[in-house]
Amino acid sequence: MGLRVSTLIVGSLGLAWGVLSLGQSIVASDFWDVGAQLLRFETFSRAAAVKTVESPAAQALNPCDSQSQRALLLLELTLVDNGQSSAAVSEFDRRVRSLEARTRRILSCAPRDSFAWLVAFGLEVRHGTTSPRQFDLLAASYETSPNEAWVALRRTIVAIPVALAAPEPIQHKILDEFQNLIQHRFVEIPARVYFDAAPETRALIQPRIERLSPASKRLFSEELDKLRR
Repeated sequence: MGLRVSTLIVGSLGLAWGVLSLGQSIVASDFWDVGAQLLRFETFSRAAAVKTVESPAAQALNPCDSQSQRALLLLELTLVDNGQSSAAVSEFDRRVRSLEARTRRILSCAPRDSFAWLVAFGLEVRHGTTSPRQFDLLAASYETSPNEAWVALRRTIVAIPVALAAPEPIQHKILDEFQNLIQHRFVEIPARVYFDAAPETRALIQPRIERLSPASKRLFSEELDKLRR
């Protein structure tokens, strides 16, 4: 079962590419601001992302500056997503290798970085197969950040399409998180993921939808109705 890298990307739910003008002088606080914007699912132009990732400041950044490295990781994800359709194969592969290397650097300094574990899982799944070893990476993401909404939303984007292939304990975590997001009124992304899911995956999710409170069911149904229009 395959999964495109683009399911990891902050713009992967159909958000239009935005434009951000970044200054020539980039310092750590600028990276933090970029990361904060991306965590809110704000978007960037490809040119702005390339300029930031390839800047001297980014190249000289301390590998253990986790906050700044995460911002660059998010930007590199946008470049991989955007590059799938627009860049040459060699350029796309270079971006993927850079993303893989940054993920390893983050985890070497911050082994409890849940988002980096999630990116590592998505990059593995990108190769077109799933295995228990790969799902260990997803398990690490759940273990290191079970209750952070910004991670949970992205995990749902990545994990639901491969839920059928997941070992049973991980599958339960995937479905629990999907259900919990809706119950806590984070409805838009779960609805989009469900709307785009294969029929077999929808069937797997459906019992969790039936368990929702009436109010949560209504919100979820209303969001699905928007997508059907």
